[in-house]
Amino acid sequence: MVDHARAARLAKRITTIVASAIGSEIKDPRLAHVTITDCRVTGDLHDATVFYTVMGESVDAEPDVVGAAAGLAAATGALRSKVGAGTGVRFTPSLRFELDTVPDATRAMDELLARARAQDEMVARAAEEAKPAGDSDPYRHDGDSEADDSEPDEPHDPAVGLTGDERSSGEDRRG
Repeated sequence: MVDHARAARLAKRITTIVASAIGSEIKDPRLAHVTITDCRVTGDLHDATVFYTVMGESVDAEPDVVGAAAGLAAATGALRSKVGAGTGVRFTPSLRFELDTVPDATRAMDELLARARAQDEMVARAAEEAKPAGDSDPYRHDGDSEADDSEPDEPHDPAVGLTGDERSSGEDRRG
């Protein structure tokens, strides 16, 4: 039977243990800028997927994603033994590391929102300077003096325009 609450607690514990081990116990320079973001454990508690991000050394520098992946692959055994010692579960889950794409997706979404805001501001500026193409108030009001003779006073009779035979036969000519 799958206990999702237990799997969630174990995932949180694994996240803490792996992040702590990478920060203080694993002495691989490739892991210096690795941040553990999340962990997901299967329902049977045998497999854990640990998500990570890699930050650049400076704002302009590209992060070394390939080096970080190689460093995590090399440290997987040591990290698994730390997880086994820190969790106390009967079967220590196997660890699989995946690059977290959420920050990149968030950054792309922020850029799209910024472009949309800029477009909205440009449209708002154009609307402020815009003038109507026709009259400033194109609608008729009740107090207007012009009488509109184009509207009939009686309701429209669908039989109007039909010949006498068509009216008497009761055929419906509507499509």
